Formats: sequence, structure tokens, C-alpha cells
Amino acid sequence: MAELGRSDVHGNDMIENLIAARKSLKLSLEKSKALGFSLEKAGPRLDEINRRLPSLEAAVRPIRADKEALVAAGGHINRAIGPAAAVLKVFDAVHGLEKSLSDPRNNLPGYLSVLKRLEEALRFLGDNCGLAIQWLDDILEYLEDNVMADEQHLLNLKKSVKGLRESQSDDERARLDGGLLNAALDKLEGEFRRLLTEHSVPLPMSSSPDLGEQAVIAPSLLPVSVIHKLQAILGRLRTNNRLEKCISIYVEVRSSNVRASLQALDLDYLEISIPEFNDVQSIEGYIAQWGKHLEFAVKHLFEAEYKLCNDVFERFGLDVWMGCFSKIAAQTGILAFLQFGKTVTESKKDPIKLLKLLDIFASLNKLRLDFNRLFGGAACIEIQNLTRDLIKRVIDGAAEIFWELLVQVELQRQIPPPPDGNVPILVSIITDYCNKLLGDNYKPILNQVLLIHRSWKHEKFQERILVSEVLNIVKAIELNLETWTKAYEDSILSNLFAMNNHYHLYKHLKGTKVGDLLGDSWFREHEQYKDYYAAIFLRDSWGKLPGHLSREGLILFSGGRATARDLVKKRLKNFNEAFDEMYKRQSSWVVPDRDLRDKICQQIVQAVVPVYRSYMQSYGPLVELDGSSSKYAKYSVQTLEQMLSSLFLPKPGRYASFKGRQLSAKFNNGVADLRRTTSAVV
Repeated sequence: MAELGRSDVHGNDMIENLIAARKSLKLSLEKSKALGFSLEKAGPRLDEINRRLPSLEAAVRPIRADKEALVAAGGHINRAIGPAAAVLKVFDAVHGLEKSLSDPRNNLPGYLSVLKRLEEALRFLGDNCGLAIQWLDDILEYLEDNVMADEQHLLNLKKSVKGLRESQSDDERARLDGGLLNAALDKLEGEFRRLLTEHSVPLPMSSSPDLGEQAVIAPSLLPVSVIHKLQAILGRLRTNNRLEKCISIYVEVRSSNVRASLQALDLDYLEISIPEFNDVQSIEGYIAQWGKHLEFAVKHLFEAEYKLCNDVFERFGLDVWMGCFSKIAAQTGILAFLQFGKTVTESKKDPIKLLKLLDIFASLNKLRLDFNRLFGGAACIEIQNLTRDLIKRVIDGAAEIFWELLVQVELQRQIPPPPDGNVPILVSIITDYCNKLLGDNYKPILNQVLLIHRSWKHEKFQERILVSEVLNIVKAIELNLETWTKAYEDSILSNLFAMNNHYHLYKHLKGTKVGDLLGDSWFREHEQYKDYYAAIFLRDSWGKLPGHLSREGLILFSGGRATARDLVKKRLKNFNEAFDEMYKRQSSWVVPDRDLRDKICQQIVQAVVPVYRSYMQSYGPLVELDGSSSKYAKYSVQTLEQMLSSLFLPKPGRYASFKGRQLSAKFNNGVADLRRTTSAVV
């Protein structure tokens, strides 16, 4: 039993051992499976480690570099990082200024201050970007030489540094701020224009050619505060090479303002071309306006612009502000004023042109000091040249016409006198000319013109030469009248012509400067000639009519009433025929002076009408009862008086202008052809 019991115990131990062994085997199997699974997962990781091993090797390569090279690399890197960090800091500050550069109108001083800081920052960037790039180049070179970085990394760094270096060109540097500076400067130019435009007010003008009190009103200059703002803006824009743009804006705005001031004056006449000229008389009124308008423009408008240009641009030098002013003057009309004067000098010659040229010279001479001061600078060379050319043309033209007047008067002697006994236009013009040329208005001007003209030829001139020449012209007129008086075939018309012209000389020269030189005896002589020729004219024409109304044979006639009637009819018939013939012939004749005409007509009436009235009162009844009485009692006393009182009236248009008259070949280049002028109207 005991052995059986020991056998059971031994069996149980074996079973437990087997169970333990099974568990151990099962655990080992599970661990093997886990290890296999772990090994399976570790495979890809090992592959990844194998792939990354080269880059890790490159990363740790500097560790294998020379120790001294590694130590020196720190200094190179620090030197490169310092400038680069400063550049980045300033670059950030630049973009921080953008909000402060919104509108200069609100706070111009603040805007300019911020703009100046922006300019300084951009200057710093421009100066230091190059330094930073240089240090980056150095560190790249060091890393490459000491094999402290892989090739791809160095290649990327080199590409970046190359891009920075290219940004240092002028065009690229301007974009360092992303266009912020240009935008700010554009706004500043806009503010410059706004200030000018809002404070440039045209001068209120009147279209009347007589400027009157307006001539003393100058357009108000810009307020001092505005001028200071403009100067401050110009200073900043000039620093950024935008001064020329500002000058263009200034010239544009101020020129527009001056043109607006002149617009009301109606200066269209300044654009008249030579083909549009009929003669000088057609623009005579424009020439008078031209002098007043030019004086106003120079003394007030251009004077104001001259001062304002100096005030605004003085800090930038004489050449700048004078150049600015010259552009304003040229664009607002001074050249057009000078061109108009030149056009007058180039027009065809006409007697009145001498006086008009003297008017132009007087206007220019009056403004001589103003022209020299305003337009004397190098910038106004075009205005100076045009002015000198105009003055020379005026002086040459006036002198030429004056010295040829005597020749022209003498040439007139060869033409026939007026067929109506009138005063020739030549005589009217020349007497008026002589009066004006020696008058207080024109004599000083003509003296100065002739003096200058002679000086150009290195010849002397004295005032007595002018006086002598005018007196010679008057003497030539007298010789012409003497010749023309003898040229009439009709002696009665010759007497009428002589009466008209002697009276014209007497009346139109009496009490004038020319008359004072001629003396009282000269006037008495012409007055006597006038009376003499009037008496001869009356005696040889109308004075013969009363002889046809003789009473001879009628008082003592004893042949009866019928015979007396026949004798009265015969004498009235002869009177009517003589009256009709004389009235018809003289109805086209002219006595231009109203006082002389009234006087001579009154003398004719007194010579004829009283005799006719008495005769008709005495013998009219003899024919009035006859059936044919209208043939003999043809005129009533009233009709006869009215007809005689209406004689010698001037014809309409007698004193018209010289429009359309031709010039002789001899004087095509400068001398008025008075010969053709007169023959066209006599």
C-alpha cells in the first residue's frame, strides 16, 4: 500500500512537470512570435535609417572640420548677421511710415517730416544693403573653402545672395520701399498744384479798350503762408529730382491764370495775319488798343508774375525762377503782342502807316525800362530778339516813309487835278501829317526815331532837319497847287479849285506848329488868294447871269404890250438857258469846307436872286397869262434860291480809306505810293 501510495505521488509530480513544461513551451512560443513580429516591423525603420544616413553624415560634417575653422566661422557669421539684422529692422520701419503719408493737406509740416524720415531710411537701406550682401558673400566663400556645408545648401545660399545683389541696381533700389516714396511724392505734387490753383484768382477785367482805373490794379500775390508751403514742398521735391515737374505745374497754373485775366480784353486781333490786312486803317483801332493792352500786361500782369516767381523759386537760383517766368510770359501773350507789331510793319505801305509806326515805337519806348528789367535775363532771349527785331523794323519803316514823303509829293505834280475842283486827298493828308508830325505828341517820337536811324548809319541828326523837311513838304504842296491850277481847261473850275485849296491851307495850318513856322505873312497871302479866286469865280460865272435880265428897251418901249411880252420872253429864255447850262456844269463841283461853301453859295444867291425877283415882279405878269408861260417863267424865286443854295455839296465817300490801292513798282519795298492813292479818288 505504501509503494502504491508512493507510485501515485510520483505520477502526480510528473503530470505537474509536464504541465509546467507545456506552459513554459507555450510562453517561449509566444515570445518567439512577438520577437518575429518586432523584427518584421524593424525592417522598414532600418531602411529609413539607411536612407537618412548620408544627410546625417553631411550634417555632422562640420564636426569633423578643422577646429580652428569652426572657431573662425562664428565671427564671420556674426559680422554678416549684424548688418543684415539692421537692414531688416529699417525695412520694417519704412513700411511703418506708410500710415503717416496719407494726405499732405491735413498736416503739411508733419507730412514733410515723415517724408524726410522715409528718405533717410531708404538712403540707409541703399547704403547698407550692399554691406550686408558683402558680408554674406564672405561667409559663403569661407564655408565653401573650408568644406563646412554641403554643395546643395551652398548653391541655394548663393542664389539668394545673387538676387539681393541684383536688387542694388538703380531701378530695383527704387522699389526697396514697394513704391511708397513715389506715391508720397506724387501726393506732394498734387498738393503743390492744389495750393497754386486755389489761390490763383484771375483779375476781373472789362472789355473796354480804355482800362482806366483798372490799369492800376495788380492781381493779388499769393499769401505769404502759401508761398512758404510751396517753398517747403519744392525743397523736398527738388531733393528727389522732381523740380522740373514742379516748374511745369507752376507754369501751367499761373499761365492759365494770366490768360484768364486777359481773356475779357478780346485780344483776338493779335492773331491777324498779313493776308487779312486790307490796309493799316482797317486795324487802326486795334493798334491803339495794342498799346494800352501791352502796357497793362507788362506793368501789372507780367510784373506780378515776375515778383511771384522770384518769391517762390528764389532759393533755387536766378536761372530757375527767371526760366519759370520766361515760360509764363511766352505762353500768355507777350510773343503774340510782339508778333502783331511785326505784322503791322510787314503790311503794305500806306500814308497813315507812318503815324501808326510811331505809335508802336512810343508804346515800346515807354515800356523800355520794364522790358529790360523783366525780360533782360538769358532765359528770355527769344523775347529779347523779337523785341529788338520789332524796334528795328519800326524805326526803319518810319524813317523810310518820312524821308520819301517829299519825293512822293513831288511825283503827284505830274497827275491831273480833281475834276470836281475839290481839295486833293494828297493835300488833305499831307497838311494833316505835317501838323501831327510837328505836334507835341509825335514830334519828340519822330525826332528820336530819326536820331536812332541816323546813328545806325553813323550820321548826325539835328531837330532842325525835321523842321526843314516838313517845311519843304509844304512848299512842294504849294508848287503842286500852282501846277494843278494851270492844268484846268475850264478857267472857272480852275478858280474854284484855287479858292478851295488856298483856303484849305489857310484853315488847316493856322494856329498849328507848322503855321507858327510859316508866319503870319504866309497866311495873309493865302487868305488873299482865296478871296481873289472866289471873286474871279463869281464874276466869270454866276455874276454874268443878271446881264440876261436887262430892262433896256422895256421902259421906253412904245410898240405895245405884245411887243414888250416878246422881248421879256426872249430875255427870260436866254437867262434860263444860261442858268441851266451853268447849274448843270457846276452841280458836280465841290467846295468841301462848309463855311466856305455857305459863303460862296450866299454870294451867288445875292448876285442872282434879287435881280431875278425884281425882274419877275416887274415883267412876270406879261408872260404869266400866256399859254406857254412855263417855258419862260421856269423857276420861282424860292426854287431858284434853293437850287443855288444846294450847290457844291461833297459827294459821299470822298474821304474813304485807301483800301485796295496799288503800289508803284518803285516803292513796293517801303514807300507809300501817294501818286496812285490820289489818282484813284480825284
